[in-house]
Amino acid sequence: MSLKLTLKPNEKIFIGGAVVQNGDSAAELSILNDVALLREKDILTEEMADSPCRRLYLSVQLMYIDSANLASYQQTYRKLMADLIEAAPSTVDYLAIINTELACGRYYHALKGAWKLVEYEQELIKNVRQPT
Repeated sequence: MSLKLTLKPNEKIFIGGAVVQNGDSAAELSILNDVALLREKDILTEEMADSPCRRLYLSVQLMYIDSANLASYQQTYRKLMADLIEAAPSTVDYLAIINTELACGRYYHALKGAWKLVEYEQELIKNVRQPT
């Protein structure tokens, strides 16, 4: 089964170890095999990983796109997860979903779960900052 993508003008996408940038007009691509793929909007850089949940997202992202260093990223993930559970026990349900996906080797799905965790973290921060 192939995956069809429509890229916006100048949009970047990560495909199996390569960063590809589209030209000045929209383009449609068909990906015919199973390969790590991330759109520019889903990529988190190290500089952007400025919170505990974003750092966890980054570790999952790196597991997905750099399988050669998987053990190192898994170790980082486990430490971040333990720290997060200690600091914010309410994240445990989000982490359970991510862990299930990781255990099944579904890194892209784990990444989607990690983004939901980032969104939850933002909600928590927003609620803390609001005066009572």
